[in-house]
Amino acid sequence: MPEIKWKINNIRKQVSIIDGHAAPNLVLQNANYLHSMLKTWVTGNIWIADDRIVYVGKEMPSNIEGTEIIDVAGKKIVPGYIEPHVHPFQLYNPHSFAKFCAQSGTTTFISDNMTFVSSIGNKKAFSFMDELSKLPFSFYWWSRFDSQTELENEGELYSNASVMEWLERYDVIMGGELTGWPRLMRGDDQMLYWIQAAKHKGKKIEGHLPGASEKTLTKMRLFGVDGDHESMTIEDVEMRLQHGYAVTLRYSSIRPDLPQLLKAIVDKGYDVFDHLMMTTDGSTPSFHQDGVIDKCIRAALDAGVRPVDAYNMAAYNVARYYNMTNLHGLIATGRYANINILTDELSPTPEAVLSKGVWLKKEGVDTHAFPKTDLTVFGELAMDFDLHEADFQFSMPIGIEMVNDVITKPYSVKGQGHNNVLSTNHDESYLMLVDRHGKWRINTMIKGFATHVKGFASSYSNTGDIILIGKSMHEMLHAFEELKKMNGGIVLVEDGQVIVKIPLALAGSVYDGDVQELIPLEVELKQSLMQRGYHHSDAIYTLLFLQSTHLPYIRITTRGIFDVMKNTVMLPAIMR
Repeated sequence: MPEIKWKINNIRKQVSIIDGHAAPNLVLQNANYLHSMLKTWVTGNIWIADDRIVYVGKEMPSNIEGTEIIDVAGKKIVPGYIEPHVHPFQLYNPHSFAKFCAQSGTTTFISDNMTFVSSIGNKKAFSFMDELSKLPFSFYWWSRFDSQTELENEGELYSNASVMEWLERYDVIMGGELTGWPRLMRGDDQMLYWIQAAKHKGKKIEGHLPGASEKTLTKMRLFGVDGDHESMTIEDVEMRLQHGYAVTLRYSSIRPDLPQLLKAIVDKGYDVFDHLMMTTDGSTPSFHQDGVIDKCIRAALDAGVRPVDAYNMAAYNVARYYNMTNLHGLIATGRYANINILTDELSPTPEAVLSKGVWLKKEGVDTHAFPKTDLTVFGELAMDFDLHEADFQFSMPIGIEMVNDVITKPYSVKGQGHNNVLSTNHDESYLMLVDRHGKWRINTMIKGFATHVKGFASSYSNTGDIILIGKSMHEMLHAFEELKKMNGGIVLVEDGQVIVKIPLALAGSVYDGDVQELIPLEVELKQSLMQRGYHHSDAIYTLLFLQSTHLPYIRITTRGIFDVMKNTVMLPAIMR
């Protein structure tokens, strides 16, 4: 359960407001608000002292000295939205993403810690998280039990001591997501120990079970998995509910399943909305141009979900599942003053946003109330090595074929590796993964990425190592050199010119700026790749998941070309 941060003197002051000995900071008068437990709209007055709701009901405070009173008659008032499954390093960073999300009403986040573990370590991560907690939004975290790829130092990064440090924190409210669940099935008792340790501390366990059979779902429930967000069909939803899972439905840039799943639930007449949550699941920046959780609510309303159920899925259901309705998800006495003011119940994007008692948006305008935070903890990517002609040798017999954005399978390479430039009449390209410190490389071919990408480089990847793709070895080297000049990022080059680039100054993986600035850069990159034959939906996810061994069938990892299904290295990395 999250830590309650009000001290004795804070609580005494809050109680004194009820007796008229002190005045609230703010009163929302004539508020027609959603009472999430009663599942109906109630009219009353909401008294707020600093970051806490101290009273909700018919009365007005007897002491209003210095109180801001706002008459919200005619509006609809709902709890601030909660995003229950955030990957807060999808080019953006936790601070910039929260700042962006606040303008559409999402002010509480349950977030992935994987980037922290792999890039900056626990001490710096905890310090950064503590600083975030002082800002006018709420971040909670989950603790990973595996790296989602193959790492030589995984035992060090995910040692028992390290994982237990995460599980000791009040703001870590979940274990998982269990991308490494096959290890659990194969007998990994260390992972099972962490699951048990998390549950003994009152934390939930999140699965990662796309396409799982009933037998697998049953076993994972017995292992201790509480919820899953990987339903792709109505049958997936039914099976998870049947076995007692909490079900989170996705509306993401690579899995926009939410609308059709909700439509199917409505059509079947299932009254199961109290057991559902919604997430955008770490979507890339441009997907959020029209919202975050408000976008999910809009999809729910369009699918025929009752407004009360739609708003509860966006806040109260999440808070109840994670045992934090004492703080979140409810407009009631004692909760955080996280409140969205809507024009009407069918318009989920708020005209005003209050988070921990701070106006982040008022009368449709950003109040710019977000203080800056120090992001230097992430450091810079120092690429102090060069690549040479000898590094561009492609004689691997096995290549990687893209089935879709994120699924890859092996294919037999037919002697392309001796040409400096490949033909644009096919969709095969050269692919390299290079250690961020220049110690090793892996060279192979990738089929299905594009037909006309000459040189492409990215330090944005699952591990922060360098991905190079292209038809021309010379242009790939040029892209790498441009990447070095940027100290990390993503760059597309052609005929000696930079076509588009995204600077990622924070550790070579994260943009140091506002999401509004990042979105057009991402859109330009995706459009440029599509013009050159990339025909999938999200190239950013392709870069992220090329190394991710939680998906079939073959991956390029720090250990080499890896067969996911056989759990073996097919071709090892080459030391430079």
